[in-house]
Amino acid sequence: MLGRVFTVLLLVAAVGFGLGIWLFLLRPEDPLPSHSDAVIVLAGSPKRLPVALNLVKAGIAGTLVVSEDSEANDPQRYALCHAPKPKSYKLMCITASPFSTRGEAELIGRLSTTHAWHSLVVVTSRYHLYRAKLLIDRCTQARIAMRATDADSWSQKAAAVPLEWGKLARAETTQRGC
Repeated sequence: MLGRVFTVLLLVAAVGFGLGIWLFLLRPEDPLPSHSDAVIVLAGSPKRLPVALNLVKAGIAGTLVVSEDSEANDPQRYALCHAPKPKSYKLMCITASPFSTRGEAELIGRLSTTHAWHSLVVVTSRYHLYRAKLLIDRCTQARIAMRATDADSWSQKAAAVPLEWGKLARAETTQRGC
């Protein structure tokens, strides 16, 4: 009996992991608009900022919004936000409160309302695209195009799958609002 329960649990975990790979790691990026009101880079990985900077330098948007992180977590992001402001684009560095994807979604909603933004490009890790867009869509009417960085290792991506399932479950049950 215990062997059957273990087998069923193992099978459920394998199916959940496989579905998670499809949902979180194989999700395609959204089509990039020719122009957007702002590029927003979410905190959490130092690999995200270069992608956002390249989009701004390519002329996708004249505004870069950086969700600030600590110097220890992302020295490049910290240096950009605490250096003299660039002249070629508008830079806004803001710390989300709460410091979470949900807090960042709320921040994006407030900024899009305050600045009358209608089109945004949001940069995050590939495994984070699905849940981040879900949360951001709850907080803004702006069109959102998600851009991914694939710089994370396979071990990081594999570890992210069960974590994203847990966070998605929370977002769909106890934290459904903006």
